[in-house]
Amino acid sequence: MVYATPETTTAPTDTMAPIGPTDACDSCGAQAYVRVTLESGVLHFCGHHGSKHRETLGAKALAWHDETDRLRNEYSS
Repeated sequence: MVYATPETTTAPTDTMAPIGPTDACDSCGAQAYVRVTLESGVLHFCGHHGSKHRETLGAKALAWHDETDRLRNEYSS
């Protein structure tokens, strides 16, 4: 299985770990594909909730790691 390069809004000093199968959306519990790093901690979102909260959390996010391209690759095969 081939994954697209994830989108990250900042250049991390360490290599950011990929979002794994045990990472769940903090809003609905579905598989997470977005990791948002805030000063107060980390949130995980599914593709739907990542899109829904991007405008609200975008300015507050220290990093926005988006692997939703994996969805297109997983289902286009």
